[in-house]
Amino acid sequence: MAIFKIVHLTKYQYSWPIKESINEIRLFPHNFESQDVLQHQLVISNNPIVEISKDAFGNRVGNFNTLEAHTEMTIESRMIVRVNHSLKIPEIDATTVNDLEKEKEKSIELLRYCYPKVIDKQNKIERILKKIDCKNKSIIEIAQQCNEYVFKNFTYTKGITNIETTLDELLEIKKGVCQDFAHILLQLLRTAGIPSRYVSGYVCPNDSGLRGEGATHAWVEFYTPTQGWLGLDPTNNIWTMDNHVKLSVGRHFEDCTLVKGTFKGLSKQTLSVSVSIGYEDGRQFEEINNVKLQAVSVEQQEQIKHLEQEHQQQQ
Repeated sequence: MAIFKIVHLTKYQYSWPIKESINEIRLFPHNFESQDVLQHQLVISNNPIVEISKDAFGNRVGNFNTLEAHTEMTIESRMIVRVNHSLKIPEIDATTVNDLEKEKEKSIELLRYCYPKVIDKQNKIERILKKIDCKNKSIIEIAQQCNEYVFKNFTYTKGITNIETTLDELLEIKKGVCQDFAHILLQLLRTAGIPSRYVSGYVCPNDSGLRGEGATHAWVEFYTPTQGWLGLDPTNNIWTMDNHVKLSVGRHFEDCTLVKGTFKGLSKQTLSVSVSIGYEDGRQFEEINNVKLQAVSVEQQEQIKHLEQEHQQQQ
């Protein structure tokens, strides 16, 4: 069991005042049998009213608007969570993929997580599964071997991919970060017939030096009829442990996007995200990342350039 105090700060800055900012956030820690949310607080610029609801996957979602003009927006999520993954390694389980069929027929939720994406290089996924030899193996054995394959055959490299990188591209370059590793594992498990879901959260640093520590992280959960949802972290080739803190689940990254929104106005924008993690013994860890945003259109670039020139002439 472990208790963590986490502060997640998202900061947008705009070169020109923008208005009517409409935002959706998934920054609420998950409450489930292995994770207790002891405290959670949101602090947002201009103190907007946040409407909270649940999405189709059971995640808490916040929606808020900032109508007045502003050049900066900060979203701070402060949480204290207690994590207790009593079974770091699942029990021996002989359940096979065939045993899942009746479960799928009874559950729309499971069906949501069964379909692999349609990709051009699906034959590569099928060759990997053939190499693993899934026939007559238990669900847990297949999942663990797929997890190990991704870890050993894909190189953890920052700055190569982004949220728009496709599975076909990942299978070609074989490099990426935690969300990429999770998407490859999802494709393998779903092709093998195992319901699997994407998980977003944090991996809190410990002495083992796990990849992705201290920042937002992603891993995969797969379903077994006897033990429910079990978590695998392909970035580190481990089962989820006491230092994995869950935020949200979905079919893929897009279902779990932590912050997304739109606004009215012409402006260049920058985004920085910092995650601070405090421990019971007083230790503190912090990581700051500048996020590369999608480029604005050529037309918008020209309009922003024109505004900047007008501003310089008036000075």
